[in-house]
Amino acid sequence: MPFPTGANEEERLQILLETGALDAKADPALDRICEEARLHFEVPICTLTLLDKARQRIKAAQGMDPGETPRDAAFCNYTILSDEVFVIADTLADDRFKENPFVTGTPFIRFYAGAPLTFLKNVRLGALCLIDTKPRVFSRGDKAELQLYADRAVREIAASEFEKRS
Repeated sequence: MPFPTGANEEERLQILLETGALDAKADPALDRICEEARLHFEVPICTLTLLDKARQRIKAAQGMDPGETPRDAAFCNYTILSDEVFVIADTLADDRFKENPFVTGTPFIRFYAGAPLTFLKNVRLGALCLIDTKPRVFSRGDKAELQLYADRAVREIAASEFEKRS
């Protein structure tokens, strides 16, 4: 499956590598953010993902195990194209996703909302994602709240990076 990329993809990848976040160990603070968001939005799964050239790294997660997946199937490819929260109310009603292996197989995604992890202006490292196995409605207020959780996660990633360099 081909995936879309932004105009600044090379810069985004370089900055992602420079943060060290891809290779860093699990961060309990990021897991806590995922757990808070999962409970707040009453979804079974919340993940924090980082996208490198070929893979989606699930850096933190609640409701599924961290790890990695091939980038070509990642919903987050669309999330990182803009500063707006990206929502798919029903994946089976969206031609871009209805054949996606994460829709047709485990974890059987029917709803997705992703807030971009904007590290620097126009540099989106990945996304904070809400996932459900049933379609959902997601309001403008919900989008704003999800972005606040994502912004907390970015601050945590940045703080961790600055601590390593000190």
